[in-house]
Amino acid sequence: MGRAFEYRRAAKEKRWDKMSKVFPKLAKAITVAAKDGGVDPELNPKLRTAIQNAKAQNMPKDNIENAIKRAEGKDADAYIEMNFEGKGPHGVLVFVECMTDNNMRTVANVKSYFNKAGGSMVPNGSLEFLFSRKAVIEFEKTDDFDPEELELELIDAGLESIEMHEEMVYVYGDYTVFGDLTKAIEYKGIEIKKATLQRIANDPTEYTDEQLEEIEKMLDKMEEDDDVQNVFTNIA
Repeated sequence: MGRAFEYRRAAKEKRWDKMSKVFPKLAKAITVAAKDGGVDPELNPKLRTAIQNAKAQNMPKDNIENAIKRAEGKDADAYIEMNFEGKGPHGVLVFVECMTDNNMRTVANVKSYFNKAGGSMVPNGSLEFLFSRKAVIEFEKTDDFDPEELELELIDAGLESIEMHEEMVYVYGDYTVFGDLTKAIEYKGIEIKKATLQRIANDPTEYTDEQLEEIEKMLDKMEEDDDVQNVFTNIA
């Protein structure tokens, strides 16, 4: 079997380790979405999107259904959404979005990630004007894909721009049109791979490789935390 077998096994273990961290976050998002807007995905765009994102990560159907069922139980009431803002190594700006059943634990953990990296948390709202909140929808490019035609058809739904990177297409709009834009793309028969609300830096900053190494250590710690759903920065 040799080195090739060892490499495949290590890659598989790494993949499952990642999935073991991702699945609970996805399940939490599904449960909260179902609690907030109902358990029918057809009538709840937020839930429909959460399910789409879970499927894109190969989350099993049973896990998805169980997450929806939990929305009807007492456990769903325990989850609250919390956001934190801070500055990390080399002045990097960071938004941390969390979903937790223990806000004291989450506050302490996030604060420690900043502090141990030589950064600090700042009052919520301090970085708001430095980021724009956007709806970002991703899908795979097809042979007959026409960006100009799609752009014309999505303008009324709130489209701001379309970008293409290799085989993927990224559609952007203001966060307020998230549901309308998602529906319009689905109506076109396009299979959405991922749909998210992101905070995009208005003035992205370049960092050296050495600086990025320090910054990424802090970001890795944050993203490994079960309570942390998303982390956004001003890294270019």
